[in-house]
Amino acid sequence: MSQAPDASPPALDSALLQLREHIDALDRELLSLLNRRATLALEVGELKRQHGGVAFRPEREAQVIDGLKAVNAGPLAQDSVAPIWREIMSACRALETPTRVAYLGPSGTFSELAALGYFGSSIERVPCASIDEVFRTASAGAADFGVVPVENSTEGVVARSLDLFLHTPLFIIGETSLFVRHNLLRRTNASDGISAVLAHPQALAQCHAWLSNHLPHAERRPVASNAEGARLAALDPTLAAIASERAGSEFGLHIVAPAIQDDAHNRTRFAIVTHPQRQPAPKASGRDCTSLVVSVTNRPGAVHDMLVPLKQHGVSMSRFESRPARSGQWEYYFYMDLEGHPDDPRVASALSELRQVCAFFKVLGSYPLDTH
Repeated sequence: MSQAPDASPPALDSALLQLREHIDALDRELLSLLNRRATLALEVGELKRQHGGVAFRPEREAQVIDGLKAVNAGPLAQDSVAPIWREIMSACRALETPTRVAYLGPSGTFSELAALGYFGSSIERVPCASIDEVFRTASAGAADFGVVPVENSTEGVVARSLDLFLHTPLFIIGETSLFVRHNLLRRTNASDGISAVLAHPQALAQCHAWLSNHLPHAERRPVASNAEGARLAALDPTLAAIASERAGSEFGLHIVAPAIQDDAHNRTRFAIVTHPQRQPAPKASGRDCTSLVVSVTNRPGAVHDMLVPLKQHGVSMSRFESRPARSGQWEYYFYMDLEGHPDDPRVASALSELRQVCAFFKVLGSYPLDTH
């Protein structure tokens, strides 16, 4: 009697069974080790409570992940190490104290994905209706941290986030970047009859060429977030949204067209912000960034003089953006990212001299570079 075409040979079944038994045994061992780690995390949390320490130390988590990447011999991919250990550390941290994180909502936004990617899924989510609300929520103490977009590889800086750094006490304790894949979402799986496309203004700009080619007559309607656009598109069959696959699943929408962003490598950088009364500034991790905003008097050579201390002390600048001061006098604020941490004498000296030549000087934070 011939064997059924889809049946596995006995030898293959036996080999698979043995391998699966080994995997099951390792899973049980891993679970036991993770519980031992969680027990130690509880002891660490108790010591922190006794001595006034905080549960989340971004520089410590960055050092753990960098250390594990350095000793990883594979076949586990290097890019898999950070998300695995962020989830482990998130679960252990949740045993010490709940972590409340505010971000631009509703569910399904890229800001939510950034928050989960940075803190892990064992957090209390605090979705907000706008970037302004994220800053207000974190400033008022309704959330321990906020996650805000600050820069996109296609459209440049997120101006509203930069402006809000000037007027709130929040400072940056971390960063994360996210590959942004925009999809055209709709209740029906067709592109005909779309009257308007809804998305955050940044997303509309990032998909400008595709929309011009494929939906030239559809209105481009800005909304507070991409996920909010998806929510509204789920209520009206004539509307479409630009949002993540997660948002499509959340609101029951079809992906009419995938990956419509003009730049195939489109990424958004997010800042992790908190109030200085609830979280100390991170110590040096070995791979750090210092962000600051400054202004200088409007005179010849003022910007040159501002950059001289950086060159003299060998401090590299990785970002330099200007924003109008809105004073009516053609004055500007300059946002800068420097490589290094003020614990480094070179960086400390450069910052001290830079402060002396600036009319306005504010350090927005020194924090570990993105470990993803």
